[in-house]
Amino acid sequence: MTELSSGIDTSRPHPARVYDYFLGGRTNFAADRQMANRILATAPKAQLTARENRAFLSRAVRYLVAEAGIRQFLDIGTGLPTASNVHEVAQAIDPTARVVYVDNDPLVLAHARALLTSAPQGRTDYIQADLRDPAAILESDAVREVLDLSQPVALIIVAVLHFIDDEHQPGAALTTLLDALAPGSCLAASHVTGEYNRTGGTLAVRMYRTCGVPLRLRDADEFAELAFRGLDLVPPGVVPVSDWRPEDGGSRLTADEVNCYGGVARKP
Repeated sequence: MTELSSGIDTSRPHPARVYDYFLGGRTNFAADRQMANRILATAPKAQLTARENRAFLSRAVRYLVAEAGIRQFLDIGTGLPTASNVHEVAQAIDPTARVVYVDNDPLVLAHARALLTSAPQGRTDYIQADLRDPAAILESDAVREVLDLSQPVALIIVAVLHFIDDEHQPGAALTTLLDALAPGSCLAASHVTGEYNRTGGTLAVRMYRTCGVPLRLRDADEFAELAFRGLDLVPPGVVPVSDWRPEDGGSRLTADEVNCYGGVARKP
């Protein structure tokens, strides 16, 4: 596991810690809580969005293991450890599953031991890195030692792409990562949208940017073009995360309550 390479700045909000607050976690600071509460004042569904997004992640991982047959995961933008981490969901189905976690927040690294509690038959590792530098991820010791890129890998990019402006070329980063993966690999991704609440979305973008955090909302077509171009979408395609293979008996939410799209696609 990579050692902590920089100090933790608690004076400025970080997306991973704001997300942790929305999920009811305790690994956040005053700046993160202040940001989260300002967002909730203009977009009161934001907490619901975070929780539905997390539930989508669990369902996607279960599909990838149980139906797609994938046993390797590269989870970029991991966030702070919480319940139902990727390796916990995957290894509950197949204990041999392997996961490499990636995040750019040093606080996540400080808590990453919770991400390393692998079943004995499998393995997990963690690196501090950024989606905007995909080459560094692919060349890391963790990826080289834990994952076999000649076999299918599930790339997890959940609630990350909306924090990357177009100028940083998130599409090119995804292309670099997917090009390195074997045919049969999959991408699971999600992205918040302002499509159903333009005013609230605009205010959220402004608040994040005021605090030095880029936020780029995209509509369904923009997200699909960015994330899944050239891939084969798994039914039901790009939909609100609550509508992606919902569990039987689960409550159905409207798109304007969720404000987040998700999808899973396979590399031909």
